Amino acid sequence: MKYEAVIGLEVHVQVRTKSKMFCSCANRFGAEPNTLVCPVCLGYPGTLPVPNREAVRKAIKAGLLTHCSIAKRSKFDRKSYFYPDLAKNYQISQYDLPFCEHGFIEISGTGFSGAALTPKKVGITRIHLEEDPAKLNHASGATGADYNRSGVPLIEIVGEPDLRSADEAYAYLTALKEIMRYGEISDCDMEKGQMRCDVNISLRPEGRSEFGVKIELKNLNSFRAAHRAIEYEFWRQSRLLDEGGTIRQETRGWNDDAGESYLMRTKESAHDYRYFPDPDLTDFELSDEEIENIRAELPELPDAMRRRFEESYQLSAYDAEVMTSDTALAGFFDAAAKKAKQPKLVANWISSELLRLLGENKTPLGDCRITPENLACLTDLIADGKISGKIGKSVFEEMFQSGDAPDKIIAEKGLSQVSDSSAIASIVAEAIRANPRQVGEYQAGNARVLQYFVGQVMKLSKGRANPQLVVEELKKQLG
Repeated sequence: MKYEAVIGLEVHVQVRTKSKMFCSCANRFGAEPNTLVCPVCLGYPGTLPVPNREAVRKAIKAGLLTHCSIAKRSKFDRKSYFYPDLAKNYQISQYDLPFCEHGFIEISGTGFSGAALTPKKVGITRIHLEEDPAKLNHASGATGADYNRSGVPLIEIVGEPDLRSADEAYAYLTALKEIMRYGEISDCDMEKGQMRCDVNISLRPEGRSEFGVKIELKNLNSFRAAHRAIEYEFWRQSRLLDEGGTIRQETRGWNDDAGESYLMRTKESAHDYRYFPDPDLTDFELSDEEIENIRAELPELPDAMRRRFEESYQLSAYDAEVMTSDTALAGFFDAAAKKAKQPKLVANWISSELLRLLGENKTPLGDCRITPENLACLTDLIADGKISGKIGKSVFEEMFQSGDAPDKIIAEKGLSQVSDSSAIASIVAEAIRANPRQVGEYQAGNARVLQYFVGQVMKLSKGRANPQLVVEELKKQLG
């Protein structure tokens, strides 16, 4: 029998703030275990939580960026469960009155496998704000709890079951990550646990409308792992159904090394958590003015930026995708393209040279010494024929090391392009005299030899001769 997958994702995103959700401890990754803690995030009796205003603002911003309705009244609830990562045995979360509801994200392009996707809107049920639990570290047969993460502000983005394939899930996660990063809500570094994903998947016979029994997949530490887990679970459930078996609702872990899921526990329901309003926190009341003030801060999102780059700068869809792959890179290109005569040439130099040097030197773009203005100046010099592309590469590498303007480097090193016709004629004549055999081959009809002479002239001129004028003069002197 043929089956259709019904997939919904629950994505947790750590909010980028200076302090934790309900206390003043630093929200910082990488500190020594249990050094960024206090009585509040350690759950000491009698301590009182104080909400982080910036975390609330960014949660609402996330909702606006994903087309959600923003609740004018919201509250925090206690979600009770007993586990070592929760010192006070409950998590401050949101249940029936979250900040954001009923939004969507648009997906398109290609999935992880490279297959083209049909553009669609994927619904978002809700976005709520909560505190992250501690991190449990398992090693040498023991488990240690690091409470540095306990209390870090976390938004949970609960998606509708609108996804039908692993590729669509991958595209959804990619789009969501872009939105969170462009909105400066989170860095979404999965290696640091700043973005985590659970997958809910069920199968139903093709053509049916009712849902099957849902399985939740956990421990997915990358988009690739999510893609593999969905494809595996589709295979596992379809085989079980074909053999006459029954799917039961359960939570399964994902072993990425083995490439298979495993049973963790039967699935809890909402009533198992015994939600009730947190008595230590008052309700939130938001005015229209407060919501509109946050809306005014919304950035241009990647999809809109890609369309603008294609229309305003005549970039291909591929180049626009590369230029918007990172929010800092998009801003760098945009600033350079606005000042350049040929924005497409700017994109080419970023793709081929800037990204290469950043990678080789392990330098983040924020630490790069080349400014957008200097890159635009360099591409203008090349476009105007004042320097060749070859010289441009040498100048670019010097710019990368020193941060100097290209015209300064060119003047100091005497790298300006030779476009004087008499000077080029002299160099061409010298190249012809030095290569009589190649002259004979060219005059015998071997037109490819012309490129050999171009190379010889460029070598004699140390790359400074205007290539177009060189070709014209070679044809003239070779007859």
